[in-house]
Amino acid sequence: MLALIWSYNWIVMKQAMAYSGPFSFSALRYLLGTLVLFILLAARGESLRPPPLLLTAAIGLAQTTGFQAFVQWALVDGGAGRTALLAYTMPFWTVLLAWWLLADRPSARHGAGIAVAAAGLVLVLEPWHGLGTAQSAWLAIGGGLFWAIGVVLSKRLFARGGVSALSLTAWQMAFGSAGLVVVALLADERSYDWTGYFVAAVAYNAVLASGLAWVLWSYIVERLPTHVAGMTSLVIPVLGIGFAWWLLGERPDAAEAAGIVLICLALAIVNRRPQPQPR
Repeated sequence: MLALIWSYNWIVMKQAMAYSGPFSFSALRYLLGTLVLFILLAARGESLRPPPLLLTAAIGLAQTTGFQAFVQWALVDGGAGRTALLAYTMPFWTVLLAWWLLADRPSARHGAGIAVAAAGLVLVLEPWHGLGTAQSAWLAIGGGLFWAIGVVLSKRLFARGGVSALSLTAWQMAFGSAGLVVVALLADERSYDWTGYFVAAVAYNAVLASGLAWVLWSYIVERLPTHVAGMTSLVIPVLGIGFAWWLLGERPDAAEAAGIVLICLALAIVNRRPQPQPR
């Protein structure tokens, strides 16, 4: 469910740029997404008391403000499929940060999966042809690094216990949305063009991509090892390439197709259940 929501949203975010500035759209979608999450918190009868404020604010500024501002800016000039793939360098940053900060060392099997996925990502990106618009490429990669920081900090907070995925998602998004509003005001962008498509794009993002999907992601980060959660997310840009091909005409070439196959193989390696040991 998460992969379908987020992979299709790369198309939505790209097309929304015709009706809004990148930072204004990001601020609007996350403000509304935060409202949806707090309504859900109240409806479930969960406490509205915030998690540890300093760490939650850091997660929000990295995972919401930093990640979303960078990737939305990257989409102004970059293709939806290519931007998604560059942003999803996140799993590789996550493995390094988790190894360093959480002592979460990947097993040999996970290391093999990471190596195969890295090879697939290189084939998809084809750096020997350049990375397209240099600014767009680096913005997307920077967004992936910010997201990885948010993932590792979330894992550290969940390890303390006493914090639900919904509560953390709502509060970090509140802090992150405030950061996006500041960025949008400083950018002084054009006003919204409230067409039917733009209203639908905002609704899709507020309820699904910024609301439900981030709760699902927090639940995944809480329940799975950090490197497994990060690697599993690579299915999202693979689907994003498919949607970009289908809806935007961004057709992958032979090298990109081979890279997608390798990424799928890496996902199978990482997520393979170990065989039970005989008694």
